[in-house]
Amino acid sequence: MTQIAIVYHSGFGHTDVLAADVARGVEEAGAHPALLRIEAGQTDFDAFFAAIAESDAIIFGSPTYMGNVSAPMKAFMDASAAVYFTRQWKDKLGAAFTVSGSPSGDKLNTLTSLAIFAAQHGMLWISTGQNPGNNDDTSAATDIENRLGSFIGAMAQAANDSPEVTPKAGDRATARSLGARVARAAARWRRGADAPLPEAALVG
Repeated sequence: MTQIAIVYHSGFGHTDVLAADVARGVEEAGAHPALLRIEAGQTDFDAFFAAIAESDAIIFGSPTYMGNVSAPMKAFMDASAAVYFTRQWKDKLGAAFTVSGSPSGDKLNTLTSLAIFAAQHGMLWISTGQNPGNNDDTSAATDIENRLGSFIGAMAQAANDSPEVTPKAGDRATARSLGARVARAAARWRRGADAPLPEAALVG
């Protein structure tokens, strides 16, 4: 079965909510989600690297703090130098999601940082595949998918409220859609990798 690693940090519970929705989308697309939650102060990521080695794709998740990934996520990224030099993640699929208190919050910089990180590992990036969901500035609807209009990854707004009530339905649906999209892409990628070469390609 296709396995998708979801590597994330959550400071106040909002990224936990999104990670669960990403995992739900992965399951709905017929793949297995491996949730890998980074804890504050964590320095040993060997178990994470082992799970990622068995995965076809990695979806990164981080809150946006001060315009970038959180410190625990950055600790994971820095620790990945252990696998960087052996190119273990090369050609794995990658994607990301993030959340901040405001509609912008410079979330794009967080997603860009994660996309560059994946590129450094030789990974292949999967976008949301969605058009902006809400271009009507007279509407404050929060149940519209991709309402924040992100292409590079899933964005959500926490509005500095409890994770029991936010992110809202549209942002959660966006996360679920991203999980399903990555899982479907990984299944196709796996089928291609496992498919036998045509005889003509085997002729020396």
